[in-house]
Amino acid sequence: MMNLNRRLIAAGFIACAVCLPGFELKADKMSGFQFSFDGFDGNPLPLNRFRDRVVLVVNTASECGYTGQYAGLEKLWQDYKGKGLTVVGVPSNNFGGQEPLKGEQIKHFCTLNYGVTFPLADRTDVVGRTAHPFYKWAIEQAGEKARPRWNFHKILMGRNGDITSTFATAVEPTSTEVRAAIDKALGAGS
Repeated sequence: MMNLNRRLIAAGFIACAVCLPGFELKADKMSGFQFSFDGFDGNPLPLNRFRDRVVLVVNTASECGYTGQYAGLEKLWQDYKGKGLTVVGVPSNNFGGQEPLKGEQIKHFCTLNYGVTFPLADRTDVVGRTAHPFYKWAIEQAGEKARPRWNFHKILMGRNGDITSTFATAVEPTSTEVRAAIDKALGAGS
């Protein structure tokens, strides 16, 4: 009877975990590739689509003083996508209400103003109680440096889905610091 109760409790836990938005249950160790965002187009944007690539996840906003960093992110994407980097933009309205757009509006804004072609999520909470599970996991993995303090905070994941670096908002995407971290992550698994 005790084993049956344990199995029922475990089955209930698994059923609840599978229902969490943004969470995918996998047998292997937890990595950034376990998570999925809602895409700007309403379709899922699973990070496991980029498995074995280096992934730069950036929370973005269209009405921020740092919005011009979209151009730098697109430059990184163009420079490195053939070498194994994927840039993923995660628009967020958590800081100063600076992302009023949703869905296709986000893609239209980014394409029209910055020529963005890299993958974009729909508007997503990145901090607080309602933060997307990816961001909660990132803090568990890399500590407070993984917690966005403002728009355009950057989290770099290696090919294995582990966090290799984080960059504060003010660090430009095309900076020597970001490029060196990308080069190192690309070289570690080539």
